[in-house]
Amino acid sequence: MRRSHVTTVSLLAALALAACTNAKDVLEPSAIAPQSTQSLPGAGGAATPPSTAAPSSGTAPTADTAQPPAAAAVPPAKSAAAIARTRLQVAPIVGASVEAATPLTAELQTRARQRGITLAGSTDQTPTHVLKGYFSTMTEGKDTTVIYVWDIYDPAGNRLHRINGQQKASSVGGGEGWAAVAPATMQAIADQTIDQFATWLGGGAG
Repeated sequence: MRRSHVTTVSLLAALALAACTNAKDVLEPSAIAPQSTQSLPGAGGAATPPSTAAPSSGTAPTADTAQPPAAAAVPPAKSAAAIARTRLQVAPIVGASVEAATPLTAELQTRARQRGITLAGSTDQTPTHVLKGYFSTMTEGKDTTVIYVWDIYDPAGNRLHRINGQQKASSVGGGEGWAAVAPATMQAIADQTIDQFATWLGGGAG
């Protein structure tokens, strides 16, 4: 009976030791990090009580974080004022044929007037912006696409903005390159260019 009691005590001690070993294996840094954070001493060296913890992420957001500031929107008056004081000078078009550049330039002038933008002549010394366009075509099978890039400069020659895009050509006579580009394609590019310039001007010009 005595030997049985000793055996039982030995088994219980072995089980307790095994339990301690398993617990030690589970205590990885990731498991104890939250506890060690909560037990950081405060100003008086005492552990910070749970009731003084920072509010949880479920707290309703303030007005500043719930939505962007209203001042980020550009008032129509500011947009109109920026357009009204603009004098846009269009530099000679680079890369396009004369036949393609002619309807483009004419439509730039028409669209600018519609948007209230004043165009400065090539000899005007007081432009506020200079628009330089670079064009090329890409033909694949029966389809021709016009690729364009517009750089907007200030009078000192600093580039302020870039407009780029591409327009599938309305084919003319099944030719290739500029011979396949109808005037309507270049007019559509001109309209898009002036519209994007006006949008940028109203939102980005001071």
